[in-house]
Amino acid sequence: MITTFTKKANPIHVIRWCASRPRRELAIFSLVFVLVIGYIDYATGAAISLSVVYILPIAMAAWFVSQSYAITLSVLSVVVWIYGDDLSSHHAIGFFVQAWNGLIRLLFYFLSVLLLVRLRALQHNLNQLVRERTAALTKEIQERQRLERNIMEIGNRERRRIGQDLHDGLCQHLTGTALAGHVLAEKLASGGQAEAKEAHKIVDHIEEAIGLARSLAKGLYPVEMQPEGLMQALADFAATTSDLFKISCKFACDSPVLVHSPGIATHLYRIAQEAVSNAVKHGRATEIVVSLEALDGGIRLCVTDNGSGIAIPIRAATA
Repeated sequence: MITTFTKKANPIHVIRWCASRPRRELAIFSLVFVLVIGYIDYATGAAISLSVVYILPIAMAAWFVSQSYAITLSVLSVVVWIYGDDLSSHHAIGFFVQAWNGLIRLLFYFLSVLLLVRLRALQHNLNQLVRERTAALTKEIQERQRLERNIMEIGNRERRRIGQDLHDGLCQHLTGTALAGHVLAEKLASGGQAEAKEAHKIVDHIEEAIGLARSLAKGLYPVEMQPEGLMQALADFAATTSDLFKISCKFACDSPVLVHSPGIATHLYRIAQEAVSNAVKHGRATEIVVSLEALDGGIRLCVTDNGSGIAIPIRAATA
């Protein structure tokens, strides 16, 4: 019970309570507060002054109700004080002194009201400025995120275009050149020319260039545009990893997982690529499993290995 009372008596909770109440209710409460203080002032007599206590309901009215009402309450407070002194028969000091004291109190109350109203206006302006600045920053962050997504998408499109040009343009051209060189080498060989061996070497070099161009195209454009492109790309990547590093790298996909967004498919492929690379280089893994699974809420990509790295599987999910 004591704890509850202490919590309610906390000034912060009082301020929050006042801020949550309607103005009319606070106006009535502050008026009753002034009358209660006036009664206590009358009961205690002039020996104990409660002039400072009157500032509490006046401040409440100035902050939560209005300036005009706070000024009216200030005048009422002075009247209540003077009337209480008259009723308690403590007016022997003279009317002039009593009026002067009342005027001083009234000026003090007016000054307090003006300062509180000004402070309230400054706080309101500051809150408005903070809200405007927050909205501007939020808009700027959203705009930057949009630009980053656009730049990333443009970069992905450009990489896909270059990869397609390498695969469909350069590789086809080199393939045609290799075929022509092979025909020429066969003709030279059938004619018993010594240059036939050199022609075969040229064809071999061209075929190596074709393989290199296809590898470059695959690196720039690893995932095909079709929905099943991610599955094929991960399967090819697992097979290439096994051949390149002489380890067991398998791709597991129990049911078809279709990804209709090329950007998401590319991101998932890059995540798997980075995870496998870390497992081989840093974890010294010899067995790696790349699994792809369709869930109700999206897609789950999981890379597990037997290396010495992080024990928790690296996962990536997208809706």
